[in-house]
Amino acid sequence: MAGQLMNFHGIVMYQKEYRERDMLIKFFTQEAGKRMFFIRGAKKRGFKMTADLLPFTYGVYVGDIREPGLSFINAAKDTTNFTKIGQDISKNAYATYIMSLLDMAIPDNQLLGSWYPRLFHALSLINDGLDEAIIANIFEVQMMSLFGVEPNLRQCVICGRTDLPFDYSESYGGLLCQAHWHLDPNRLDLDQRTIYYLRQFSAIDLTKLKTISVHEETKQHLRRALDMIYSDTIGVYPRSKRFIDQMTKWKPLDNSKKD
Repeated sequence: MAGQLMNFHGIVMYQKEYRERDMLIKFFTQEAGKRMFFIRGAKKRGFKMTADLLPFTYGVYVGDIREPGLSFINAAKDTTNFTKIGQDISKNAYATYIMSLLDMAIPDNQLLGSWYPRLFHALSLINDGLDEAIIANIFEVQMMSLFGVEPNLRQCVICGRTDLPFDYSESYGGLLCQAHWHLDPNRLDLDQRTIYYLRQFSAIDLTKLKTISVHEETKQHLRRALDMIYSDTIGVYPRSKRFIDQMTKWKPLDNSKKD
């Protein structure tokens, strides 16, 4: 079936060997959604687009977009690699995790809408040196709606108050003010600083974010809270997240980052 030849903006997610000399490459594209592309001869010596098709490469490509089935890359016109992500194991792990979540949340060939620029800016921020774990947390909070979970992080889900201490209730799908903590004995028992950041993360515009710094203890509390929500309420656990969980056991705590 003939496809549509078009220029598109894309971000390479991963490569997968296919047959002896070919490859399959997963792209997030702005114009055609998330797609798998067949690259003929990609493993042959002298293949001209090798650097253009590495993971964490982005730019403008020319492709034959087919519906359904595999699409094809004809040329790369202007590409750049998120070099620092590729060189740093922690940045690489969190960037991979972000893309894995988006891959799980949005079906192939479906337009990404605002999620393409959000993804691009998240990767740019990680590449530029912002805390990769915090950028991933922001993405996790904002992506919940894609999995059909939209917690109320604005006010108490029972009475609507905003002037009392909060805690998070998975059972009630959002924040409970102190006056209603008794309704959920299994609430997450989060401190107010962690609640503050969860609320902020739900509203942050990644395309406008310039800097952010969170104390290491608060980062651990955020990680615990989001892990519980994703495990208990959403039910997804990508392989890349397993690697992050293992990796955090290797690294000594960095107490130099302050709120």
